[in-house]
Amino acid sequence: MHIFLTGATGYIGSAVLDAMIKGGHQVTAIARDPEKAERLLARGATPIIAELGLPKYYVPALKATEAVVHAAHESSPRGVALEQQALETMLQAQVEASRADGKPRSFLYTSGVWVLGRTAKSAEEDAPLDPPEHVAWRPAHEDMVLSAFSGTLRTAVIRPGIVYGGGRGIVSDLIKDALNGLVRVVGPGKNRWPCVYDHDLGDLYVKILESPMAAGIFHATDEADERVSEIVEAIAGQVPQRPDIRNMPMAEARKKLGAYADCLALDQKVRSPKARALGWAPTQSGAVNSVARLVEEFRNAQREANNQ
Repeated sequence: MHIFLTGATGYIGSAVLDAMIKGGHQVTAIARDPEKAERLLARGATPIIAELGLPKYYVPALKATEAVVHAAHESSPRGVALEQQALETMLQAQVEASRADGKPRSFLYTSGVWVLGRTAKSAEEDAPLDPPEHVAWRPAHEDMVLSAFSGTLRTAVIRPGIVYGGGRGIVSDLIKDALNGLVRVVGPGKNRWPCVYDHDLGDLYVKILESPMAAGIFHATDEADERVSEIVEAIAGQVPQRPDIRNMPMAEARKKLGAYADCLALDQKVRSPKARALGWAPTQSGAVNSVARLVEEFRNAQREANNQ
């Protein structure tokens, strides 16, 4: 399959790219500059130097592919508007391409489990949404993708849990803090984080791409229901010197982190029945059981970064 990928140098996009290449697929990916393009080329992708906000540079290449996976995330103040514009552009381009050659297309959009808000019960893909302010814009973008489904355009929304592995992400930030001697936890730390290993997440994207009938919403979590305090304690036991662990009151956390603090404090139990129905089975059974591996992956990533 020939796939067009955004965000290929990002955290989730990198894992997705590796899984696609491993699966024998041809990948065309966006890069913002020649240096990132060289990195993508070395990993097996065909890079295009472009930005999401300048579609004239990438739409022709997108139309030549069978599927689009959107894994890019723009954290700037214009990020939400930019993504909306990019989604409209990419979806329309796929419709036009399908009309031109008569071949069906697929579009996969990356969202996240935070759109569910706090989940009193185990939340499956049909659970109601109650997003905190930080991701309040996301359901509208999910709806845009899902409503574009047609006889020639298959659309899917993937909601990953908190991704761990590969030396990046929220859990790796905790490892970095632990190695530096001080870990700050938002709130009491009794809330549960739905997590997923980066390699497992990449494999799910490929399974969805390769399953012609797979459409709609897919959760991606390991279903371990681990509490933040458990993850932090496991990390503290794997570093040379036990760090200080400080619980930040919510008022202080919001002052320091803004609306992002409320996402980190969410208590969530999230299930992934649709993903498992495709045969997806996470290889890692939670961050706590994987901490020794995660610390080593973090150190390897740091060494690699220092050698570049």
